[in-house]
Order: sequence, then C-alpha cells, then structure tokens
Amino acid sequence: MQSTPSRSPVAGGFLLTTSILVGAVAGAVRGQATAGLLVGLAVGLTLAIAIWLIDRARG
Repeated sequence: MQSTPSRSPVAGGFLLTTSILVGAVAGAVRGQATAGLLVGLAVGLTLAIAIWLIDRARG
C-alpha cells in the first residue's frame, strides 16, 4: 500500500492580523484610525486570499 504524504495547509491569519494592527496604528498617527484599520483589513484580506489561492493551486 502506498501512503499519501500529509500536507499541511498554509495559513494567512498572521498577515491578516498584522496588517489590521499596522493599519490602525498608521491611521491613528495620521488622525484617521478607522480609515487605517479599514485599509489594513483590505490589504490583509487580499494577502490572505492570495495565500489561500496559491495553497489551493499547489493542491
């Protein structure tokens, strides 16, 4: 019997969390914490989805 190697999926949660926090801090420095948080969220989601798609394609 041939066993298939187990493959661990890659997670993008760290990038999502980090980009939200960095965006909120950068926005607070500029006086627009909410805008910075939303920009960080958008960047983080984009990176997390890209990592998910790449990991899925490696399949």
